[in-house]
Amino acid sequence: MTAAAGPDRDHAEFSALLEDDAEELYEHAPCGYLSAMLDGRIVKINSTLLEWLGHRRADLVGRRRLSDLLTVGGRLYHETHLAPLLRMHGEVNGIALELVTADGARLPVLLTARVKSGHDGRPLLLRMTIFDARERRAYEQELLRARREAERDRDRVQQLATTLQRTLLPPILSAPPGTEVAAHYHHASPDEVGGDFYDLFPLAGGLWGMFMGDVCGKGADAAAVTSLTRYTLRAAAVYDNDPSAVLRNLNTVLHHEYTGDDPRFTTVVFGLLTPQGGGYQVRLASGGHPPALLLRADGAVDPLRTPGGQLVGVLPDARFVTTTAHLGPGDTLLLYTDGLTEARTGDGQGRYEEEGLHAFAAALSPTTATDLIAAVARLLTSFGTGLEDDAAALAVSVPVR
Repeated sequence: MTAAAGPDRDHAEFSALLEDDAEELYEHAPCGYLSAMLDGRIVKINSTLLEWLGHRRADLVGRRRLSDLLTVGGRLYHETHLAPLLRMHGEVNGIALELVTADGARLPVLLTARVKSGHDGRPLLLRMTIFDARERRAYEQELLRARREAERDRDRVQQLATTLQRTLLPPILSAPPGTEVAAHYHHASPDEVGGDFYDLFPLAGGLWGMFMGDVCGKGADAAAVTSLTRYTLRAAAVYDNDPSAVLRNLNTVLHHEYTGDDPRFTTVVFGLLTPQGGGYQVRLASGGHPPALLLRADGAVDPLRTPGGQLVGVLPDARFVTTTAHLGPGDTLLLYTDGLTEARTGDGQGRYEEEGLHAFAAALSPTTATDLIAAVARLLTSFGTGLEDDAAALAVSVPVR
């Protein structure tokens, strides 16, 4: 009898312990438990949720409804969304709500609810599990604050980049007498300063200088090289306006300033416009830059190539090649950077290339500087994300009188 009673006693004690543990787990679980009738009247609530809310059990059980614990907005959500979802689906998961504590504070929670049904399938009770979301809410608010701060920082960076970029481009392009001038600059990224640049300016004796270039790299370092390049080109043109001589002077300056661990170089085309025969003689020298296009009055498109022209700033004695053309009534001269021809386009994401630009220009020729640049601006926009680099274009035309 004694030996048989031992296992029975142990089993009874173990069963009692399990029952006690189950009740203890319900009352002091790391989450809140609440049971309510279908009309929302609270019939059971655990100690954890009571502690969060600051209420006594007698204040809530049988006396209050779930909606009484919600904020005004929460009550509206309960009536229009939560209650209908429970009726239709019998459960809801992870609903974000705010409960009102005894002292009027708001407690952010995540609520999961299930409908308990009888053997006949008739709904009897609502069982709810409620998780304290204060830490999660604080984390979300911190993420939101950090996001807003990052957006403000990005806005400041973009504003700085835009302002700096504006200082590297002429605010207004003066047109040589008897011509029409237009230009466009397309930023691939608002966060970075690009290295493309252009200018058109008067020289002595009725001559005009013009240039288009692209400094390697982006950002503040590229901006410094761009600024040095622009002012060097202008100064060199005043000293000796021969296009090849201008590029040689620029090459000397860049090679001297940017050698060693941080070499910098640029592609440049420099042009000299000289009044001639109702239009202008154009002399262009290029240092590794894409060839300018001359859109003729008769509809032809001629690339003004300078084969053999080398990058500016790489070699101490770089070689530059000059070409000459006549810009007459109805003609338009286009200078551009390779961001245009290297854009990706089409389903295969192939490069636009010079051939694409020549066909584009041929479809427009003859045209004016204003119309051509407007068309180029639309073309650049049409590339969308395929435009991976900044692109600039400058056009000069002689109207037909």
